[in-house]
Amino acid sequence: MAILVDDDTRLVVQGLTGREGRFHALRDRDYGTNVVAGVTPGKGGQEVDGIPVFDTVAGAVAETGANTSLVFVPARFAVDALYEAVDAGIRTVVHITENIPVLDMTRAYNYVRARGATLVGPNCPGVISPGKANVGIIPGEITHAGPVGLVSRSGTLTYQVMYEMAEAGVGQTTCVGIGGDPVVGSNFIDVLRLFEADPETEAVVMIGEIGGDEEERAAAFVAGRMRKPVVAYIAGFEAPPGKRMGHAGAIVQGSSGTAQAKARALEAAGVRVGRNPTETAQLAVAASRHG
Repeated sequence: MAILVDDDTRLVVQGLTGREGRFHALRDRDYGTNVVAGVTPGKGGQEVDGIPVFDTVAGAVAETGANTSLVFVPARFAVDALYEAVDAGIRTVVHITENIPVLDMTRAYNYVRARGATLVGPNCPGVISPGKANVGIIPGEITHAGPVGLVSRSGTLTYQVMYEMAEAGVGQTTCVGIGGDPVVGSNFIDVLRLFEADPETEAVVMIGEIGGDEEERAAAFVAGRMRKPVVAYIAGFEAPPGKRMGHAGAIVQGSSGTAQAKARALEAAGVRVGRNPTETAQLAVAASRHG
């Protein structure tokens, strides 16, 4: 099995007619994802390489049965696009757009949760279930299907760990990039819970970053709720305090949020923590083979 996206995914791309939306939607379709529609207000009735374009998500859902949305809408309209997708009955929204204001996302987070939908992102690389569906910008050629689930705050580190695992002959059930903003739709615990319930996922890799306390919360969840082995990597062991490093959420304030503190919490929960991506991939391979 896979989580979030699979063979039953019917994808609508909000922003399909834009440069980035078109490029990645066609790549996802070439990978095998069932891209059934696009949405750009005012361009309904057009097509993008055979994919019909609708003015509204509701129209796309009614005509094509879309159940998943990929958002490539400019930041000033992106939260409205999210509301539109959820109101149209979309159950899973993968939100690629970055530079979303924190207050807007705080409101959107609660709106989505109250309606029982799932949001991945914003400012994330998306979700791929190798061999089944790719929804986002993750390069499908660097991975293959296997027994390891992967969840990450970092896009680039996701790619590196996926690639190194694939080179060692171990693939993934699903890889989820949750994004590195201070407020995201799905956190580590949300995704870990799905992997724990997935019968084909035998081990999980978690890639975190400095800043916030999501990794510490995940450590408590692993200790109390997970039976599957989890390995982790925390980016930022050399990061200076008080300076934002990359993602908006990656900032250490005082003594909290450091890579060292996060690693200690995870190791206390029984999680093996790699000190670099290569070691983390090796630990994941070992966990998948030995449990």
